Amino acid sequence: MSGIMSSTVNLPSLVIGASGGIGAAFCAALARQQGADQVIGLSRHSDPAIDLTDEASIAAAAAIVAGRGPFGLIVVATGALNIAGRGPEKRLGDIDAAVMAQSFAINTIGPALMAKHFFPLLPRDTPCVFAALSARVGSIGDNALGGWYSYRAAKAGLNQILRTAGVELARTRPLASVVALHPGTVRTSLSRNFTKPDQGFSPDEAAARMLATLADVAPGFCYVDYDGKPVPY
Repeated sequence: MSGIMSSTVNLPSLVIGASGGIGAAFCAALARQQGADQVIGLSRHSDPAIDLTDEASIAAAAAIVAGRGPFGLIVVATGALNIAGRGPEKRLGDIDAAVMAQSFAINTIGPALMAKHFFPLLPRDTPCVFAALSARVGSIGDNALGGWYSYRAAKAGLNQILRTAGVELARTRPLASVVALHPGTVRTSLSRNFTKPDQGFSPDEAAARMLATLADVAPGFCYVDYDGKPVPY
């Protein structure tokens, strides 16, 4: 079966951020592959509800869904580019400390807390995947344009969190893969103000590409794009 590792096909999947464009597309694609009863979607609007800026809600949601696990695939499909009505900074003078802190809360700390509470729901002796949506602009080595200070730094921080967590996870779950995943340009509300209407992938196309990529990742950490190509740190 394409889209998820064949060895995890009998394990349920979990999508965090299921109410967003990409998250909803992940849920739909996984439901077609595995059956709707094998897919759990969590969001601010689900039951249980989850707020990535509220650790108590994350811990509670993990405890509630633990009985459905272990999960062969956990995808964190969350993130924000516009914060408090502010778009990405074009220059240093545009940096606002409160906006930057909120970007880190959503794009770095939130996924870190997801890993903290949901890593234990991965199987110990079966190949499995924990993936979080990163971005190519989080690459330090690939930064040739500048700007976007908060978002770039927050996604670079996410990559380091995932890399470090992957080292720790390998000690108890050596068959697990931890993936920082660049989705490409996707036609969602996140990118609407920065792309042309026909630019990039539809959410369904993006989800299909990313699931195919996740089907082929090796154990350990990787930072890859939607086609499985490595992205430099």
